[in-house]
Amino acid sequence: MKKDNLHVLFDKLQNDLDFAEPTNGHQQRFLKKLNESKGVATLAPKKKKSWLRILSVAATIAILLSVGIFQFNKARSIDEKVAKISPEASKTQFYFANLIEEQVKDLNYEKSPETERIINDTMVQLKKLEFNYTEMEQDLLNGGNSKLILSAMITNFQTRIELLNEVMIQIENIKTIKNTNDANYTI
Repeated sequence: MKKDNLHVLFDKLQNDLDFAEPTNGHQQRFLKKLNESKGVATLAPKKKKSWLRILSVAATIAILLSVGIFQFNKARSIDEKVAKISPEASKTQFYFANLIEEQVKDLNYEKSPETERIINDTMVQLKKLEFNYTEMEQDLLNGGNSKLILSAMITNFQTRIELLNEVMIQIENIKTIKNTNDANYTI
């Protein structure tokens, strides 16, 4: 079988072919020399400055910081205003809040597939009671009957604690029933 002239040519030139890639910036240098030989002046490519992007990031950070500071000051100022109206309410709130926080930690520690539903329902109820408490704080600050509102606030805390205690008793009952059932099925 006779080889094509093209194949013969490539066979002869195989050791002389250059397979190396050009260095970085080769195309730019080539185009610059080509344009200079034709007498064409080229402008250097402008680096795109992303001022708009930098400004948008800075604006976003500024907005987030201002919202965060506003919310922090608002929450803090409500507690301070309630403390001015009734220092005892502030102390009571601190005591009850710590007690509730500890009980919620204990409750979350007891979370298991058997108790997950009751714990999630309890957390929803606690959120509702907490929301009612913040409404009572606003009523107190707006000049409502302070004795009645303070009494309702304390009752709200007591209700939360009673709810947590009842749920812990139910969880203990669930654990006891589970352990009894497991003991009955043990071989």
